[in-house]
Amino acid sequence: MKEYIKRIEKKILDGQDISFEEAIKLSNLEEREDIVELCNSANNIRDFFCGKEVDLCTIMNAKSGRCSEDCKFCAQSAHYKTNVQEYELISKEAVLELAKENESEGVNRFSLVTSGRGITGSEFEKVLAIYEELNKKVKMDLCASLGILGYEQLLKLKETGITMYHHNLETSRAYYENICTTHTYDERINTINAAKQAGMDICSGGIIGLGESLEDRVTFAFQLRDLGVKSIPINMLNPIKGTPLENAKSLSQNEILKTIAVFRFINPKAIIRLGGGRNLIDEFGKNCFNAGANATITGNYLTTSGNKICDDKRMVNELNLEIRKNS
Repeated sequence: MKEYIKRIEKKILDGQDISFEEAIKLSNLEEREDIVELCNSANNIRDFFCGKEVDLCTIMNAKSGRCSEDCKFCAQSAHYKTNVQEYELISKEAVLELAKENESEGVNRFSLVTSGRGITGSEFEKVLAIYEELNKKVKMDLCASLGILGYEQLLKLKETGITMYHHNLETSRAYYENICTTHTYDERINTINAAKQAGMDICSGGIIGLGESLEDRVTFAFQLRDLGVKSIPINMLNPIKGTPLENAKSLSQNEILKTIAVFRFINPKAIIRLGGGRNLIDEFGKNCFNAGANATITGNYLTTSGNKICDDKRMVNELNLEIRKNS
């Protein structure tokens, strides 16, 4: 298989796209030495198209719990009893305090994340005011993850200084109905397209380990490529008690590494970002950076704990990579 992997690597380095059939064949690799070779090639592709910069972002859980949607993995859904902390939109002062702290530690991006189908009304106006203040007070790139929104709302967000909108597709279209029934896949795609129309870059990925097939993952990766997604967060399911997926079987380390590598083959120029579930991987996903990843969410996540910013910076240095400098 080594020759086959190197042939596909060369094809991508020459500016051609991998085919669906080729990606499936890579996804079906099982031997450890083949997966190592796949990861090495993915790392070469990352290095060629993206260089050695690593992008660090932090997210702040700005409104928690009581979500109307029934996403089967989510602790914040009102459909499940998870004992997650619940609170309304946090204050501007609390946001600025955390943002400035993250900026001082060298974080590149900062994003508010709110529970619910999509933020509206007076809460949306408050979020706009918060981002206007952030744009004045910090030099980090600003992102937002506020659910299903329309073009006019997204344009207002862009005007506050937000450069990237985050909205996960989560999985393939075919598998999506097994994960959520309260809104459609097309509603998510429409939000992504509206954010692009408003002039923002897109951060969109999902979760692996939901019970999806390898073909679902490959189809999903191609969907992200076709949408022109710039940043692809890959989360590993961290089963939460009280959700329908609380007893889901965890993926093996090899399966995770192989998936990240295949995503890099399909999306050679994208930022591939480690997300939730890093605590389930050896050394908080250190090997994932040798499989094509070049970014990570750092610090605490929404309802699970992440790696400390200082530890991630140390890890990046140990890998002979470098944190992107804020402009």
